[in-house]
Amino acid sequence: LYRLCGAMIGIDIVAISRISKLKQRRGEEFLRYFLSDDEIKIAKTDATIAGFFAAKEAISKALGCGISAEFSFFDAQIYKDDKNAPKVKFSEKIIKNFNLKDAQITISHDGGFAIAAAILQKAD
Repeated sequence: LYRLCGAMIGIDIVAISRISKLKQRRGEEFLRYFLSDDEIKIAKTDATIAGFFAAKEAISKALGCGISAEFSFFDAQIYKDDKNAPKVKFSEKIIKNFNLKDAQITISHDGGFAIAAAILQKAD
């Protein structure tokens, strides 16, 4: 966790093979553990699923609370803009409790891994 000028930064990395194995073993139940119906619709590959998982973990790290009672996987909804860039929308609970003004995420895949970074900014 790194804080600079009101910015909170979190990073996470996930082996895509780990996600593939869990999805194979637990199927739809595994996806529904951390993805909404809308996220499942756009996450067509294991690499994308791993990226979404990493993004939500990165967000929880930026918030400084991890996945917990303070922040659940469903408090952040990942979607893609018209240029296919990942974006995040937070629940009202998170916006209020963490006083968030803005959020940016980025997700990359390479060498069998998905990595995500989240930069969150608090309101003044």
